[in-house]
Amino acid sequence: MTETPQAGRPRTALLLVDVINSFFEPGHPNYYPDVEAVLEPMRQLRAAAKASGAIVVHAVERHRPEFHDFEWKKLPIHHLADAHDADFFQEFRPEGSNETAVFKRRFSAFFATDLALFLTEQKVNRVIIAGVKTNVCIRATAQDAFANGFEPVIVREATNSNRPHLAEASLEDIERYMGRVVSLTEGVEMLK
Repeated sequence: MTETPQAGRPRTALLLVDVINSFFEPGHPNYYPDVEAVLEPMRQLRAAAKASGAIVVHAVERHRPEFHDFEWKKLPIHHLADAHDADFFQEFRPEGSNETAVFKRRFSAFFATDLALFLTEQKVNRVIIAGVKTNVCIRATAQDAFANGFEPVIVREATNSNRPHLAEASLEDIERYMGRVVSLTEGVEMLK
């Protein structure tokens, strides 16, 4: 049985969003060169979580190939289950007893998934969110984390977008209305 957090001390989980081939492997439509800058910060966050035993959730988009999906009204068909573009990128697949995966069909890792239930059962009350893209999936996940009663923390170096002006606006809104935006050093410290 997992210990409950000490009174007043937040229990923190790391949430890695869409660290899949579609965004990180050159040649895919969602790839952009600046995305590679988030890989090393995510590795450092994950190493800190591994060292402390903090929960790591890999939230990745997966769609059913045989069925229509509402997302197809706005986006081309993508991230089908068992397709190469939807697979975890390189070493970013769940491993070890502190890691798990959540499959999502919308931008937010919380919408229509069991993520909130899972985190609540694990007595988590703060999530460090890293991955792509700041102005889409990261922002939606932060907003829904807040709506579900979790403190969202975004590590600035561990997220970005191919639209930097929208990424900056999203970080500003997250800091002002939903949670916190912190440095990599602070994020690593929170996972210890």
